[in-house]
Amino acid sequence: MAWKTLDDMDLAGKVVLVRVDINVPVENGVVTDATRIEKIVPTVTDILAKGGKPVLLAHFGRPKGKVVPEMSLKPLVPVLQKALGHPVIFAEDCVGGPAKKAVAAMGAGDVVLLENTRFQAGEEKNDPELAAGMAALGEVYVNDAFSAAHRAHSSTEGIAHILPSCAGRLMEAELKALEAALGAPQRPVTAVVGGAKVSTKLDLLGNLVSKVDNLVIGGGMANTFLVAQGIDVGKSLAERDMAETAKEILIKAAAANCRIVLPVDVVVAREFKAGAESEVVAADACPADAMILDAGPKSVEEICKVFEGSRTLIWNGPLGAFEIAPFDTATNAAAQKAADLTKAGQLISVAGGGDTVAALNKAGVSADFSYISTAGGAFLEWMEGKELPGVAALDR
Repeated sequence: MAWKTLDDMDLAGKVVLVRVDINVPVENGVVTDATRIEKIVPTVTDILAKGGKPVLLAHFGRPKGKVVPEMSLKPLVPVLQKALGHPVIFAEDCVGGPAKKAVAAMGAGDVVLLENTRFQAGEEKNDPELAAGMAALGEVYVNDAFSAAHRAHSSTEGIAHILPSCAGRLMEAELKALEAALGAPQRPVTAVVGGAKVSTKLDLLGNLVSKVDNLVIGGGMANTFLVAQGIDVGKSLAERDMAETAKEILIKAAAANCRIVLPVDVVVAREFKAGAESEVVAADACPADAMILDAGPKSVEEICKVFEGSRTLIWNGPLGAFEIAPFDTATNAAAQKAADLTKAGQLISVAGGGDTVAALNKAGVSADFSYISTAGGAFLEWMEGKELPGVAALDR
């Protein structure tokens, strides 16, 4: 891999600008989930151990280039101090006087947190002047925010062209996991792509059919593919206007020798609510007044067989309407199978995307997957085969 890591950098006595993602949920000024803060601890700890002075750059919410007091990073200071076990100095701005003053006041073992980068109008425009102002504060740049790497902003991309740059521990772990899943994977490779709409995942499906051996399609997307094959899906969620596009994907997959796995049986119900009366029917036998809400047991059996014959699995999106039982059955069963194979050392499993993380957490298997990305948009763009500006900028 072309990018450098913390192991390649001399940090002794140097001010190290670290782009982190600590965009955590806050209610009434209180952090309700500190997971993202906990994830940056290895990077900050390693910088301190190497004699560096960590200065954290981060965004919070969408203030659109204006100072929005309720989107200040200040309330995160106590939580950061607790997680890091080091004093955290807060600067009222991410450039200029307040930032310079905070950095100048740093003692050994101190960490500085700069105010929300998105309070600056130039941040999201990747303004070179703003990037230069931030870069002037430090001597080395570390990007540890893979989740913001699909954005070319001053703090995620601009600074990397000015200072010696490398990936932080979280970014490094993410890139290594992704490289193992799609860059140079152990074959056969299987991808699971679920969710409501084909239209939002066209680039993804188009990229995957040329890279994976099996593509399992689930959720509302699978209904659109059934429609493309002339199957009536009753009142199911389906993008009927995308049927031709789905056909094209099927043709492209066949040409690339990628097997598409669609449901052979489905769980249908007349209403979408907890405990709704449901039944299992063949995929081509959905009653006109019913909707498909999950893959059926035979489909799950087939998916599990595909997993057994695979060495690498990439997962994005649930197989059914997992939020409500019993329509979480297929997702839970397939996730459990993937977790068991991973634990047995037979499968490398990488998953990502908001709904996916929620579904795997609900199934209670997150800890057993090889890697779970919480990066959302960046994970999806990486799966689509797109270059991520924040990663490309580290490419020396």
